[in-house]
Amino acid sequence: MPSSPYSSAQAARGAIADRLDEIRRDAGLTGHELAERCGWHKSKSSRIARGKTLPSDADIRVWCIACGVGDQAADLIAASRTAESMYVQWKQIHRDGMRRVHEKTVPLYQRTRHFRVYASNLVPGMLQTAEYATGLLRSITKFQGTPDDVNEAVRARLERSRVVREGDHRFALLMEEAVLYYRVSDNDAMAGQLGYLLSVMAQHNVSLGVIPSTARRTVWPLEAFYVFDDTQVAVETLTAEINVTAPGEIGTYLRAFAELAKIAVHGVKARALITRAIDSLA
Repeated sequence: MPSSPYSSAQAARGAIADRLDEIRRDAGLTGHELAERCGWHKSKSSRIARGKTLPSDADIRVWCIACGVGDQAADLIAASRTAESMYVQWKQIHRDGMRRVHEKTVPLYQRTRHFRVYASNLVPGMLQTAEYATGLLRSITKFQGTPDDVNEAVRARLERSRVVREGDHRFALLMEEAVLYYRVSDNDAMAGQLGYLLSVMAQHNVSLGVIPSTARRTVWPLEAFYVFDDTQVAVETLTAEINVTAPGEIGTYLRAFAELAKIAVHGVKARALITRAIDSLA
């Protein structure tokens, strides 16, 4: 069983802590001596070395200077930022509302040529209508207790989604059939959303598959994930977004996507499942 992306994020953070502790030992300093040189409480260096406290850029810089290897600070800071970005809590991402995160990810969406998306709980963001997105983002804002900028966030999400209609981008999207029935907005909005799925399926650059609830599983239902080309996977959990960049792990997600695609239905059969979901709203 492959390690989880959360485990990989922990391992990356642990590697930074181990490297800093190795630098301290090479300098011949005790943790207490290092703390004194850095002007910290005596326990801080120990917490950082054991991975209990995440070091800031300034912490890493001071640590390296105190150990006589200030020239290594830049590389360690870059590695620490990469490790930190692997696991980011939604409350941190949304601390100023949701508009900014949509705007921030526009460059990633624009440079990605091949999107592969598995959705187990929601219609993928790039296929959401304004009404569906509004219902969804309002519930997220309320649950997380983050600033309410839903109207601005919806506009930003729709602007980011222009990649579906513009530019040289290909989309392979898989949805569990249950997604078609989850009521994250009112009936009219749900009907409009499902109708839009039928419409977007006609685009030459979009492949939309639905995994029937009765399908014989070769891969169990997973948390939603987005694959951007072959370079990054974003996994969505309840509390955080986990970004995977290790080639081996990306390969595992691509293999899972390929297996899920085998049990999905496309074309006429997918349309029939979507139409059935629309009829259930009556």
